[in-house]
Amino acid sequence: EMLLGRAFTAASTPRNVHVRALSAAVAGTGSRTWRVYLSGEIHTDWREQVAAGVKERGLPVELTSPNPSHEDSDDCAAIILGMEEERRNWDAIGARMNAIRTRTLISEADVVVVRFGEKYRQWNAAMDAGIASALGKPLVTLHPPSILHPLKEVNASAAAVCSTPEQVVEVLDYTITGRLPAPKDGDTFVPIADRLGKGNPNP
Repeated sequence: EMLLGRAFTAASTPRNVHVRALSAAVAGTGSRTWRVYLSGEIHTDWREQVAAGVKERGLPVELTSPNPSHEDSDDCAAIILGMEEERRNWDAIGARMNAIRTRTLISEADVVVVRFGEKYRQWNAAMDAGIASALGKPLVTLHPPSILHPLKEVNASAAAVCSTPEQVVEVLDYTITGRLPAPKDGDTFVPIADRLGKGNPNP
């Protein structure tokens, strides 16, 4: 059976078609545009992948991000205000100027996605995750499984922990429309009612 993009095996319990269709319809109504801030590493095309997935699914999402140019974010304040003699001062005036954009867009976001890569230590991404958490923004982290351990405290504050840009898009799709993809575990997926029993059963 295929229902709203989700496949169920013959062994799984059939879902209530009417309830799922109604909840998806309710989730997908209205003209709200979701503002999603994409924070984190700028060395791969993960933002483009998220943007392409959002466009393909027709999601009402506005994507924002920090300045993706490493050189411009380093030199912005020195270009506008003048050069500094010491690197720490050069970095300080640049960081403060970039914070105008970063803090404004995070404060306006409905969801904050933070990407951590294996190669680069993204301290600014951790800072953005902390700001989002402090502001009560729903946080979605994105990183390879190999760095789960060093990010355990950040992930503990996240509403979802993703390992691919596609999963980020699927989280947004479910949040906005109620649609679910095929299970990540494929044909081995078993609904919780079948695997662990129904929760809080009526007497």
